[in-house]
Amino acid sequence: MDRAGLADFLRRRREALRPEDVGLAAGARRRTPGLRREEVAALAAMSNDYYTRLEQQRGPQPSEQMLASLARALRLTGDERDYLFRIAGHNAPARASAATHVVPALLRVLDRLSDTPALILSNLGETLVQNRMADALFGDRSGYTGLARSEVYRWFTDPSERLRYPEDDRDRHSRAQVANLRVAYGTMGEQSRAGELVRALRKASAEFAELWDRHEVSKRFEDHKTLIHPELGPIEVDCQVLFTEDQSQALLVLTAPPRTEGYEKLRLLAVLGQERFTEPSPYELP
Repeated sequence: MDRAGLADFLRRRREALRPEDVGLAAGARRRTPGLRREEVAALAAMSNDYYTRLEQQRGPQPSEQMLASLARALRLTGDERDYLFRIAGHNAPARASAATHVVPALLRVLDRLSDTPALILSNLGETLVQNRMADALFGDRSGYTGLARSEVYRWFTDPSERLRYPEDDRDRHSRAQVANLRVAYGTMGEQSRAGELVRALRKASAEFAELWDRHEVSKRFEDHKTLIHPELGPIEVDCQVLFTEDQSQALLVLTAPPRTEGYEKLRLLAVLGQERFTEPSPYELP
């Protein structure tokens, strides 16, 4: 671990950013350039003391998970992320895991979307980052680990995942999930994380196995869909998707036309956040 190199790299990347680069308000005039240490710490979901010690060459060796959070917070490119890992004494992320590093260009767009649900997904259906409105609509998806990080896996193994969709739309969504995974499987190969997902799901779900054998291949994101919110009920939204150049990540934005019921419900959702007033279903996420 190159403590001096790590400290200097973090400080210079922090100073090169502005609040508006990461979706923060500029606020009052600043005495020092760039972001404050506490702002980087908050973006990386770590304590201010821990981050400060890293910049002062006093901290312990960061874990790979912590470095991935720092790379995202500092809006590092793929090359910069690999450099960060190496000077911190780790190997650069393998190609298979590197796909979870959010592309800075997508983050810049997400940072500017505060009044409508938006989230960034990997090609395996993993939620990499989501804004406050997406938290309110879907719940916080950041706590999942292992195969359950993939929405595809949860859809076929966790009944609570289906409560967000009307019953008469669930078959279509099942087909869409499998068709999306087919695209990733074709790109990544049998021995990849996509292949691991397929093998696990074929054992866990007869429905998945039957749909997989159909060999439907497509990146499917319906332009118009209905989502069920536990407090507000059905919300009709339009879905727009922005893919990265290599198609490995997608920014999903949900909106509703002005003066529609869906539009008014999204406005109310912005006020409610994740506040709950009714008892959850036994299958519902807490």
